[in-house]
Amino acid sequence: METVLGFDFGLKRIGVAVGNSVVRQAQPLTIIAAPTNDAKFAAIATLLKEWQPARCIVGLPRHPDGAEHEMTVRCRRFAHQLQGRYGVATVLVDERYSSAVIPQKRGEAIDAQAAAIILQQYFDEPAES
Repeated sequence: METVLGFDFGLKRIGVAVGNSVVRQAQPLTIIAAPTNDAKFAAIATLLKEWQPARCIVGLPRHPDGAEHEMTVRCRRFAHQLQGRYGVATVLVDERYSSAVIPQKRGEAIDAQAAAIILQQYFDEPAES
């Protein structure tokens, strides 16, 4: 059984979800809302130490037509940093509509739920899992 963490990267918050290769069911885990990049990566390091995932899944945002934009580049960089800093394999998953399918109340942070949708999408795709 392999543990897998999913990430919904944002500049202010990073949503995190967890699942495993047997049940293949993603669950929201936490939201990292640290004020600096160093603090965010310290929180991520704590999660990685606790959960010891076999891989991390990072949502890759794109425009509806598939074109890349500024956050696409930032998410790729974040995935490379996860792999480079912690030696954990990373997989990018298209997240174009992950936040749009979550019912939300005004001001509610949905980042961990979005991470769970991204991770579930990874589990549901037949390739590479």
